[in-house]
Amino acid sequence: MKDGFKAATAGVVGAGAGAATYGVIGGVGIAVSGTAVGITIGPFIAIGAGLGLAGYGLYWLGKQVGVKKEK
Repeated sequence: MKDGFKAATAGVVGAGAGAATYGVIGGVGIAVSGTAVGITIGPFIAIGAGLGLAGYGLYWLGKQVGVKKEK
């Protein structure tokens, strides 16, 4: 349960960082082959949450490797 709470916290913090990034730089547009698309806050939050969870996953993996070496 403790690891689940830490993972959820990492996801929430990452989502907050994504939202803050959107707040700082504002809307982003992508132009491809004469077509322009605006990116709203949703993808920024999703990317931030994903990066937060990936970071926690790497931390957890490193922690597990350390435990295996001690045994």
